[in-house]
Amino acid sequence: MATAATRTDRIELRATREEKQLISEAAAHEQLDITRFIMRNVLPAARGVVERSERIVLSQRDSKRMLQLLEKPPKPTAALIAAAGRLAKRER
Repeated sequence: MATAATRTDRIELRATREEKQLISEAAAHEQLDITRFIMRNVLPAARGVVERSERIVLSQRDSKRMLQLLEKPPKPTAALIAAAGRLAKRER
């Protein structure tokens, strides 16, 4: 079983009195303090956003094309060769 990490960083947020009251009431219904209630509900949403933004989903057609290009890449164009040369000069 994973151990809980010590929370030392702070996050501040502003809310209307009504929003705070609603959050407090919801937390009480779940028998949680406000911090635990917010973290339990926000962290899964945050993980989902990061996962969706870091993953590319290809169609079946695009997946096949990508595999074809990986197996037999096209010859580099003159522009690509020139760009690689400029990059190599900058890295020296």
